[in-house]
Amino acid sequence: MKSVSPYLNFAGNAEEAFEFYRSVLGGEYTNVTRYREMGGEEVGFTGRDLDLIANIGLPIGPNTVLMASDVPAGMEPLNVGNNFYIALETDTAEDARRIYQGLSSGGTEGMPLERTAWAEIYGDLTDRYGVRWMVMYTGDVQFG
Repeated sequence: MKSVSPYLNFAGNAEEAFEFYRSVLGGEYTNVTRYREMGGEEVGFTGRDLDLIANIGLPIGPNTVLMASDVPAGMEPLNVGNNFYIALETDTAEDARRIYQGLSSGGTEGMPLERTAWAEIYGDLTDRYGVRWMVMYTGDVQFG
C-alpha cells in the first residue's frame, strides 16, 4: 500500500475547514477543484453548488494527504458520524501539544493530552467541524 488518505465530506464548508486545518497543520494544497471546473452545470448543479469544493488535498505527512469535498444539494444527505478518527503521530511532544491546542480551538476536548500505555502523550478531540482527531507523540513508550 502506497498511502492512506483520510477523505472527509462537508456540508458546504470544506474550504473553510481546510483553511483552518492548513493554519494548524501547515502545508500547501495539492489541488483545489470546484464543481464548476468539473462540468457541474452539465450534471445539473446550479448556483452556490457550482462553487463548492469537488476535491481538495492537503499533505499532512510524507505519504498522507488529507482530502475532502462538499456534498451539493440534491445528493445523498451528509450525516456526520462518530465512526472515524484521523490519527496524527507527531515527531515531537511540542508538535503534539501545538496541534492538539490548535485543532481543539472551538471544538470539544475528549481525552486531554496525557501519558498513556501507548504514547508519551496522547489526546483526542472533536474539532469545530465535527471531525474527530487523535494526536500522539509516542516518544519513549514501547507498546506491544
